[in-house]
Amino acid sequence: MDYLLALDQGTSSSRSILFDRNGQIVGLARQEFTQHYPQSGWVEHDALEIWRTQLVTMEKVLHQTGVDISRVRAVGITNQRETSVLWDRRTGEPLGPAIVWQDRRGEPLCRQLRDQGHEPLILEKTGLRLDAYFSATKLVWMLEHFPQARARAEKGELLFGTIDSWLIWQLTGGKVHATDVTNASRTMLFNVHTGQWDAQLLDLFQIPASLLPQVLPSSAHYGDIPADLLGYALPICGVAGDQHSALFGQACTRAGMAKNTYGTGCFALLHTGTRFTTSENGLLTTRVAQYGQPQPEFALEGSVFVAGAAVQWLRDGLGIIKKSRDVQALAESVPDTGGVMFVPAFTGLGAPYWNADARGALVGITRATTAAHIARAAIESIAYQSAALLSAMARDGAGLEQLRVDGGASVNDALMQFQADLLGIPVLRPQVVETTALGAAYLAGLQCGIWSDVDEIEQLWQIDRTFEPAMSADQAQACMAQWEKAVVQTISGT
Repeated sequence: MDYLLALDQGTSSSRSILFDRNGQIVGLARQEFTQHYPQSGWVEHDALEIWRTQLVTMEKVLHQTGVDISRVRAVGITNQRETSVLWDRRTGEPLGPAIVWQDRRGEPLCRQLRDQGHEPLILEKTGLRLDAYFSATKLVWMLEHFPQARARAEKGELLFGTIDSWLIWQLTGGKVHATDVTNASRTMLFNVHTGQWDAQLLDLFQIPASLLPQVLPSSAHYGDIPADLLGYALPICGVAGDQHSALFGQACTRAGMAKNTYGTGCFALLHTGTRFTTSENGLLTTRVAQYGQPQPEFALEGSVFVAGAAVQWLRDGLGIIKKSRDVQALAESVPDTGGVMFVPAFTGLGAPYWNADARGALVGITRATTAAHIARAAIESIAYQSAALLSAMARDGAGLEQLRVDGGASVNDALMQFQADLLGIPVLRPQVVETTALGAAYLAGLQCGIWSDVDEIEQLWQIDRTFEPAMSADQAQACMAQWEKAVVQTISGT
């Protein structure tokens, strides 16, 4: 039996998952790392801690499973997107903390560029809105605020990368500085039509080209992990940003197929094939994983900034649960939210609202409100935000017939049923919900020859459960109207 090792570097934890050639999980190791919030709207990680935790989980999963490392054919990497690292080309030391995708410190620059009329150009070239969510303004901030960063960058002494590039650099001992098309497409510096870093955008943001990694297809040979790291040399053969990887792991390889991932945030992607679609309803256009297609392929994407992170807040901020898994029992101890609506806009609102100044709100609280009502409202907020995204896709002309789901919260049957009710379409949960890591394994397996083509991968996708809508259309509309009213109150209160 041959195996594939997928490195799933997420926002709150680093994980390593070993898959067999049937796409089944053989072993999983996970380690959380520290979240840093130095001031309101700022979110940081220690890039070296990310590297250490990722390496520990690689070693741990190989040890736990007892799989001979020589049977591991290749490594695939999937990662939290947009999170940005700036490091010394010679020593590999970061110049400062990694700025996380949730971080909003780039918003003043975004506002300035919007006022100067640059957003249409950026949208045309990148498919992205001009927003602090993406990497470009994070990199500008680092160049301006880390000691001597701008001068050193101009001399070619520094390198920039998203987390995939950072891990590739570390895994190859500093020999490879690369990224894939999906991660590049989230930087706001990459022309998704030409597949190249865009000189006009680099000039606009005043970013030296020498900082940037080489862009490769998602399924490609990136380099090799030397034998002295894990005891055996392993090729890195697949790389994709987490949401693009999940789309591929869900076997959504053709236009019209859609998935939603329920993690720290929530991310819905609709494959649009070779058609570059500009949304009229607040969605983004992004590249899908490239595995040999002759032409670029795209997806419409909607991003919810805070989904599972709302449950973490109930645990760490309010202290009403001790462990994240306790939230389901607490929420199910009441029949409904008691009129409470929770809009978890801790770092602003993403698609389809795009309000950077919005902040979280609990609406409809009374003396009868309990911790259980708040817990239920937090869980339901995940479904409401996702439904708003998918409704925006429908307004853009996407006729969704079903939704494939994955991610940690997708195992919550009540949440998935509520999601189907709000959408009015079947929600399909696969047997393997770790589709983000699975997508990276698939991409690596295609490159190293475990699978000959994508048709073989599509045959591996197996359904666990289908959730059929049980709520009337009128009821669903009434629920969504209540949600939209809460969003309006949240925005108007800022």
